[in-house]
Amino acid sequence: MRPIKIAQVEKNYKDFPITSVCRADLEQAGFSVAEVDDDTMSELASKMANAYCDFGFWEDLKILAEDLKINKSDKN
Repeated sequence: MRPIKIAQVEKNYKDFPITSVCRADLEQAGFSVAEVDDDTMSELASKMANAYCDFGFWEDLKILAEDLKINKSDKN
């Protein structure tokens, strides 16, 4: 078995942002942001990230990776 190189592990786990949420988004959706603090915004962003992972992320990832012609692994 080959040892895993640290550089490869770091490359594989490098994050690339997908999206964000801001108060203007809440306003666009019809909410008042007058009393929405940064902690609430952070909690909203976290909950939205969890919801996306639970409902659509993995399916979208597969579809869009195929669209970009990313090769499938022989491991699966």
